[in-house]
Amino acid sequence: MIKATITVKLKPSVLDPQGEAIRKSLNALGFDEVTGLRTGKTMEVWLEADDPGEAEARVKAMCEKLLVNPVIETYSFSLEEGK
Repeated sequence: MIKATITVKLKPSVLDPQGEAIRKSLNALGFDEVTGLRTGKTMEVWLEADDPGEAEARVKAMCEKLLVNPVIETYSFSLEEGK
């Protein structure tokens, strides 16, 4: 069993209204040192695979076919053995 942790973020050129709203709220709560904030999402996917190379190729295909909008998002992932 291999666990993939996938992180998806908006490209730097894409506006992030949710991140800006969170930043403003943090400032309002007294966290004035926060000058920028970008949101993203993390997914954990478990694969029945013994070969890390095969798992990497499958996760990349999942990202490119469904999990990521390449027009506005970037992604990275890591793999680890275990449950």
